[in-house]
Amino acid sequence: MASYQKYKTKQGEKWMFKLIVGIDPGTGKKIMTTRRGFKTKKEAQAAYLNLRQEIESGLHVKQSLTYEDVFKEWWGIHSRTIKPSTIYSKQSKFRKHILPKFGKLKIKDISKGYCQRMINDLSNEIDSVNDIKIQASLVFKYAIKMDYILKNPMEYVTIPKKEESFLAKSEERNYWTKNEIRDFLILAKKHMSKQNFMMYYLLIYTGMRKGELIALTWDDIDLNEQTININKTMFFEKGKEIIQTAKKYASNRKIDIDSQTTKHLFNWRTKQKEALLADGIVSKPPNVLLRADMRPIRLAYPNELLNSFMTVYDLHRITIHGLRHTHASMLFEAGASIKEVQVRLGHKDIQTTMNIYTHVTKTMSKKTAENFLNYMQLE
Repeated sequence: MASYQKYKTKQGEKWMFKLIVGIDPGTGKKIMTTRRGFKTKKEAQAAYLNLRQEIESGLHVKQSLTYEDVFKEWWGIHSRTIKPSTIYSKQSKFRKHILPKFGKLKIKDISKGYCQRMINDLSNEIDSVNDIKIQASLVFKYAIKMDYILKNPMEYVTIPKKEESFLAKSEERNYWTKNEIRDFLILAKKHMSKQNFMMYYLLIYTGMRKGELIALTWDDIDLNEQTININKTMFFEKGKEIIQTAKKYASNRKIDIDSQTTKHLFNWRTKQKEALLADGIVSKPPNVLLRADMRPIRLAYPNELLNSFMTVYDLHRITIHGLRHTHASMLFEAGASIKEVQVRLGHKDIQTTMNIYTHVTKTMSKKTAENFLNYMQLE
């Protein structure tokens, strides 16, 4: 039962009531709540009846939940369904950008306007603001699922565009042409170690992701059948190597390799064994690419070396992922179908392959124009 009391204010007499709303599980003590500011005792009694209904239905508890409370509840479930690399990435986003903005707020009080202002502010700080919106929204969706709130305030938030996005600019080409590939490999063979040359050669000639190549073992390669079985990727967390299965079903694939790549791999396997024997290591090398202590190479190493090499030899600048794009472009130029490229690169969504197809090299564009001209010749 509630206890009612009249008290004096500068505006005149008011009514209040006190009510036991529960028992603290930690101390065993009663938890009291007080409601003030009612003009009459009748008004206070009506407010008490509403509060009692909320407590009995559980709604009162839901209304006290903060965003961080719901996040912890959701994360306890969600973190069991994703891979270690994804866990690390998502934790970072919530810790750095989302919980500082939302964490202490009651989830029922977070409005669309607040979400929009939060996204506006973040858009001035980071480029991946759309992903922040997506991640934050997952907690709101869970809250709806658990009947903590009725609507997702993040759902209709608009991602602001930066001023430079409205300026006309030429798109940077993140792939190499056939001649640029040839020039790079000539320089790489001359100035890089055998392992480093092999690393970039395989990235260009197989289209593997960097993590897939670093995780690649000799057991994955069948030189007789001329195939590579791509079934895992390498992820580093706090300096420790973590091998995990390929990130999507489509990423688990077996690809054919040409006779030249097969020959390069055969020669490299022989050279690698000889180098290890010279250092007194007789055990079979597990990975195609290794450090001196037999561990897989660092995840950042291919990027660092490529950036340095392009600077020294004044090459057209691309990223490591650009080598994968290069492989796809060369496949298209060689006449491969979109479906063939999708399967070889392990794209789950064919739209990803289509996006590369729309950015094929000028050589292919010229071939298309010439083919049309030849077809239209009337004489």
